[in-house]
Order: sequence, then C-alpha cells, then structure tokens
Amino acid sequence: MDILDPSQLRALSAAILSDVMDSLGLRGQAMQPFVRPLDDASVLVGRARTGLYMPAYALREGENPYEVEIALVDDLQPGEVVVLACNGPTQRIAPWGELLSTAAVARHAAGCVTDGLVRDVRQIRAMGFAVFQGGIGPLDTKGRARMVERDVRVECAGVVIDPGDIVFGDVDGVVVIPQAQERLVLARALEKVTGENHTRDALRTGEPLASVFKRFGIL
Repeated sequence: MDILDPSQLRALSAAILSDVMDSLGLRGQAMQPFVRPLDDASVLVGRARTGLYMPAYALREGENPYEVEIALVDDLQPGEVVVLACNGPTQRIAPWGELLSTAAVARHAAGCVTDGLVRDVRQIRAMGFAVFQGGIGPLDTKGRARMVERDVRVECAGVVIDPGDIVFGDVDGVVVIPQAQERLVLARALEKVTGENHTRDALRTGEPLASVFKRFGIL
C-alpha cells in the first residue's frame, strides 16, 4: 500500500524534511538552491518519474527527437512528478513547457522538477501546474539535447533520485526522500511539525528562547 498522502504531507515543509533526513544521516537530499518554483506558493508532493538528457548537436534523419519524453509523459499516473536531469542549466535547454504541462495536467500529475530550463512560463503559471526549474529560457531541446532514458536512476541538481522516490518542493527548495527510508522520514517529520507547533506557541507567550529550546529541543 502506498503511504503517500499528499493532503497530509502538505502540512510539512522542505526545511522540516531536510532537518529530519539530516538527523538520519541522509545529508545530501536537498537539491541545489538554483532550483526554484515558478510560483512561490507552489507545494509539490509526489513520486518521481525520471528522465535523463544528454547533449545533441544535430538531428538524425527521420528522428523523432521527443520520442522518449513523449513516452514518459503519456505514461504518467496521478500524483507523479516528472524529474528531468539535464546536468544543470548550463546547456540552456528548456525541456519543459506549456504543452507538456497541459498533457501532464490531463493525467493528474503532481508537477515537474528539472535542473534545466523551462519556457512558456506565463501559460504554465496560468494553469497552476507546479514546476520547479533551474532557470527560464526559450531554447527548445530539438537539435540540442535528447532524453536518452526514462525511469532510471538520475542525478538532478546534486541529488541522486530513483524512480518512485518521494519528491517534495516548496518555496524553500526541493528535497527527495529515498523509498527505503520514507516511512521513518515521514513519521519523524510529522512528529517534528507537532513539536514545532508547541515551540512556536511557547515563544509567542514571551518565554525565553533558551528555556523553550531546553524543553522541546527544537529550533
């Protein structure tokens, strides 16, 4: 049974999940800070569907340069997150835009994360689809890069991601929870939310920070 309940997990945050994973020795699960949401109000929760891009310098005769990414998008299931690994934004390619967002929304996907660029930003914002990106630019991948594999282990913005890992994004950034530790991470994160609520309530009464920290051990 899938333990992922997006409605419950939206009470969490990237910061809380990062803290919990740090405490468990999982200290490399936050994407590099250049990956930002198109809309700061976006909260993204879902399981990863990965795509790996490599540079291309010409079109092959008769090639469909979008074949693998089309297959990935057409196979999306509700609640899944497209994760596109482009080796960062330096290639200046935008593998994600309005039409792929439209197709993903129709399949009830949760969103997209890429360390590459995105385009058609106004249209994506208008449809309210959660996209986290390494930059914004107009260049299509055609003749510049191609998705060579899908549903494989990738590295995106410094984090190794396997298909099915939980991806969580908000305005603080994007974190990835490995499947093998997800139950423990999520349970401790929900406990930490409760502890932070108690800490916040105590601080609002004017109780000194030192005594609140001594009592709850949360800062």
